[in-house]
Parts: sequence; C-alpha cells; structure tokens
Amino acid sequence: MSGIMGIYYLDGRPVDSADLGRMVDILAHRGPDAADIWVDGSVGFGHRMLWTTPESLIEELPLLSQTGDLVITSDARIDNRDELICALQFDNCPPEKITDSQLILTAYERWGEQCPGHLLGDFAFAIWDKRKQKLFCARDHFGVKPFYYYHQEGKAFLFASEIKALVSLPQVPRRLNEVRIADYLALMMEDKAITIYQDIMRLPPAHSMVVNQSGIRSWSYWSLNPDHEIRLASHEAYAEEFRKIFTEAVSCRMRSAFPIVSHLSGGLDSSAVSCVARDLLTGGNTKLHTISSIFDKITECDERPYINAVLEQGGFISHYVHGDEFGPLSNLDEIFQYEDEALLGPSHFYPWNLNRTVKELGLRICLDGFDGDTTVSHGIMRLTELARQGDWKLFILETKAVAQKFNIPPYTLFRGHGLPYLKDLAKRWRWIAFVKAVQQIHKHFGGSRKKLILQHGLKYLVPEAMWQWWHRSYKQDKSVSPVASQAPLVNRNFAERIGLDERIEKLGGFPKQPLTVREEQWLTLNQGLLTYTLELMDQYAAIFSLEARHPFMDKRLIEFCLALPSEQKLYQGWGRIVMRRALAGILPEEVQWRGGKADLSSNFTDGILNRDRQLLEEVMRDKLGSLENYINLDILQGAYQRLLCDGNKVSDEDSMAVWQAVILALWFEYNQLMP
Repeated sequence: MSGIMGIYYLDGRPVDSADLGRMVDILAHRGPDAADIWVDGSVGFGHRMLWTTPESLIEELPLLSQTGDLVITSDARIDNRDELICALQFDNCPPEKITDSQLILTAYERWGEQCPGHLLGDFAFAIWDKRKQKLFCARDHFGVKPFYYYHQEGKAFLFASEIKALVSLPQVPRRLNEVRIADYLALMMEDKAITIYQDIMRLPPAHSMVVNQSGIRSWSYWSLNPDHEIRLASHEAYAEEFRKIFTEAVSCRMRSAFPIVSHLSGGLDSSAVSCVARDLLTGGNTKLHTISSIFDKITECDERPYINAVLEQGGFISHYVHGDEFGPLSNLDEIFQYEDEALLGPSHFYPWNLNRTVKELGLRICLDGFDGDTTVSHGIMRLTELARQGDWKLFILETKAVAQKFNIPPYTLFRGHGLPYLKDLAKRWRWIAFVKAVQQIHKHFGGSRKKLILQHGLKYLVPEAMWQWWHRSYKQDKSVSPVASQAPLVNRNFAERIGLDERIEKLGGFPKQPLTVREEQWLTLNQGLLTYTLELMDQYAAIFSLEARHPFMDKRLIEFCLALPSEQKLYQGWGRIVMRRALAGILPEEVQWRGGKADLSSNFTDGILNRDRQLLEEVMRDKLGSLENYINLDILQGAYQRLLCDGNKVSDEDSMAVWQAVILALWFEYNQLMP
C-alpha cells in the first residue's frame, strides 16, 4: 500500500511543485517510509511509500524509464512476477532487484495500452508517455487499489489515491453530488464511477484510461466470463485444484519484508486464510500473528470456540480486541479526518479497531477472509436449477438438507426456489410435469394439492389480459414508486428532482432474476457494492499505514470458482462444499463443517442504544436540519421510536435508516458542508 498523486495541465501551464507537495503531505499516512515528486513542465507525479515487499525496500517512485521517455507512479503488488520477468527478458538482473513498478513500466513498453491484461495482483498506476504526450492509467481487476480523479476539460486532469488529496488544491471544487447521497440512502451503491463530490470520479475496476489534450478515453480491459464451466473427473479433483489455487492466492499475498497478521473471526473464510498462511510460514519456523474481535458482554456475538479451535492447532501469535467495549458512533471525529465520503456501513468500527491494534503492535500487512462467501458461493441457487430441470426428488433432498443445517423452514426455500418454476410450468402448459411436481411437493412438504393447482396452475388458463386487468385493478397501488417501495427513507421531492425512480429501475437491482448459481454469482461479483467495500477496506488500512490483502479477491481463484458446476457449490445441504473438502486436514473440523456465522446485529444495537446513546439522541434532536431536503423525516422518526422502544427486535430496515441519517448528519457537520 502506498499513495499516488499527479497533475497534468492540458492547457500547457507548468505544474507547481508546491501543489504536488501539498498532495504528498496530506497522504502521509499511506506511506510514512519515503516520499518524492517529479515534475516536467505541465506534468507532475508524487508518491508516498509504504515498505511491504522485499523489493519495495529498494523501490524509488516516481520512476523514470532508462530512456527518460516514460515515468510511472504506482500503488501496486504484482503477483505474477516470475512470469513477467521471463516474458519481459530481464537479462542478468536478479529477481530480488526488480521492483513491481519496473515490471509495470516494462510491460507498458512491451504491450502498450494492453499491459494491464498481463498483470496479476492489486494495482493502481499512472504512466506519463512523453513521446505520445499522453497519460495512461489503470486499476486492478476488482478495485482493491483506489484511483480518484478530477477532470476539467481542456484545462486539467488530477488524480490521487484518496479524495482528500484532490480537494486540498483550490482548483478542485467541493460540490456535493446529490445523486451519490440518494444512492446511499436508497442502499444502491451500483455506480462504480461517481463519488460524493460532483466533479471527482473513480476509475472503475478492470479499467484503463488515456488522457491527452483531446480528452479522456476509458475502457474495460477484462471481464468475468459467465459462460465458462470447468469439468473435472471427481469431487476430489475439484477439491485438489481449489486447494492448489487458493494456496497460491494466499502465498502470493505473503510476499513480505515484515511479519504478517491475519484477521481471524472464527468464520470459514478467515480461518481458511489463517490456517493456510500458518502452514506456509511454518516451514520457515515463523509464526503468524492473528487479530480477533471477542465479546465478553454481548456473548451471542462471541466466536471464541471457533477462534480457539484454529489457534489450538499451533503456529500462531494471537491478539484480541474487545468488540463490545466501543460503539458504532465512537471515534467518528477521528474517522472523519480520513474518511472522505461518510457513506459508512454499520460494521465499520470492527476493521477500524482491529487495524488500530495492528498498528500498535508494529505490524503493517494484514490478510483477511474478505468476501469468501461471494467468491466460493454458497450455491443456494442450485435449488432453482434443480427445479427447472424437473429433478424434484433431488430438489427436495437438497432443500431439506439446507433447512436442517442452516435452520431455515423448508417451505421458505420451496417458496423462493421451487414455486416460481411451478408457475412457469403452468404458463407453458406443461401440465404433466406440473402435476408430477405437485405430487412430489405435497408428499414432501405437505400443504394442499388443490391450492397449489388452483393458485399456481389453473389461474394461467384464464386469458392473460383478464389477469392483467385484475392485477391492475385490485393489486397495484399506482402511487407506489420504486423509491417509495425500495427506498422509503428518501424524501419524495428530492427523489423526483434527481430522477431517482428511473435510476433505481436502471441500476437498483439485477437486470433479471438469476436462474442458476453461476448467473447469480457473476451478478454479485459485478455489483458496485463490492467495489465500494474494497475502497473502504483500503481506507481503513491506509489510515494506520497498513496494507490489506484479500486472498479471496484473487482473479485466478474467482475465475475458477465461478466456472465450477453447481454441485461443487451446494451438495447435500452444504454450501461452498468444494472449499470444505479442499481444506480437510488444514481446518479444524468444527470450523470446516460449521453452518452459519455469528450475527453481530445485537452488538450494533447495544452499542448505539447504550454506549453511544448520548450522541444518538443529540443528533436526532438537534442535527437533522441538514437532511430535511434529503430524508423523509416521518419515516426516520418512526424508525427511531421503534429502535428506542424495542431495540433487540427492531427490523434491519429501521436500524439502517437511523444509522444512515445519523452518519450523514454528523459528516455534514464535521466537514461544514450544507446541502
């Protein structure tokens, strides 16, 4: 993890090194080990260095090519170093003397604008090509490394690792982007380009960009293939291949000149990363540090039985943070010094406090199990696949197994995954298959066959026009808009003013209901929320001069898992079955075969109602004026009263509504911004 920044004046005026110096200084937390700037006329780069890999100890950035025609500044960890060193023919140069930025710069010399497609790892970089008078920028496949920019057409292009470096300069305006505020209130973070400031943008993941005096050209250099499927000979073959790729994903993120810490929650993902990393280190007689949140007061959130099962295997140095000794509104003034957008999730305080402790321990590289759920997939959509294949016998077996292992009513699963296809059979007049399915459903789930036939079969014999008339006349409330139904917290006048109804219809969900495991997984991996969460993870590490590394965000691992057949994701009720099989003998059995994970909502509720009660009441009483044009205050006050009356039973929607309003009001106040 490092900090990058740059200025390119498209109108030819010279860059003032003092401006670059200001940007470098404001990002000092991203790189306390070294700092430098480079200026050549109308172009200038800056860099803050955090030493992490052995090669970074000798790295100097910004870096000029041997000819002096190319200059790079980068925040990068390149994982396919051996492959690149061979392909780029670094003759007579020891690999340990070749830095990651050298590899990127040489890759650009060889492949030009196609070079990002040859890179593996986490990266954001900018290259000034003096010969072609253009700036070339790129960001890694999933957006682990951030890249923000400001473009004033025909005049200026500025970029940086964080927004605060851009707004530190007087030429960059701080105009609120109300669309971004609406997206946040609607819980719709799908837009991968915009920020909370109108004029500041993000380069989306897996995108490259060229900037010159003609303007900006941006394109995607890679995308996930939703159609590719892997077929291997046996369950064991799939497990062996997963173990190989996952071990490599962890191993390449352990290239370090310093001790490493792993966030260990006790869940399947963080335990998998910690155990594999421990095994990789054990050969060198080095122990892996772990950091865990524990809960002495809110015991239902405590995962120590699973954490201890991992630690008892040996090879670890354990550290702990008491997760129930601080609240979700604690330390916000400190957080807002660094957090640029205020669009915080309600669990933000866990990584914040874990990382602060890691910093106090003198460590600087953190592994975690971030989003293994999405990468490996629980595979619940396999139930839909089985229903659509007409394999009701296996559908029912899998449904009952999932229900038992994860404490879900079987009929709930049937209603979500079997009933839609039953309706589809009737619509397509496949009555023999429909009747057979009804018999199987009645036999295994109970319920009335007559009701199933009438409500989900015979109704489709009535002309479609009549059903549409009935639906319009008796079922639809024409006054209900997407905002009212999906985002009731948003002020209706505000929603109309910015066209939020249309935006929700365009961005606010999947383009269609997914029908297969792979389709659902592909859609989830392409959600804007994943990008935004990774940006927050980077921010919460950078604050403490740490680098966060996410093995489950490895491109090779994600491509492999996406291409797996659905039975390698859900089998006999076990989600993520390929991973469970692959880590046999590596994970403790009680972790390997655990079902769900702890629900931390009770700690959030206790924190906001007890530990942070004074601040909560102060905001709700005195500080909502800045939000009246954005928020439906009646909806908010109703949610707040329900939270106060019975916090332990309040809905997630009510808790989230109060949380969003409080955070936004406090951020406006801290930044002295008035909507």
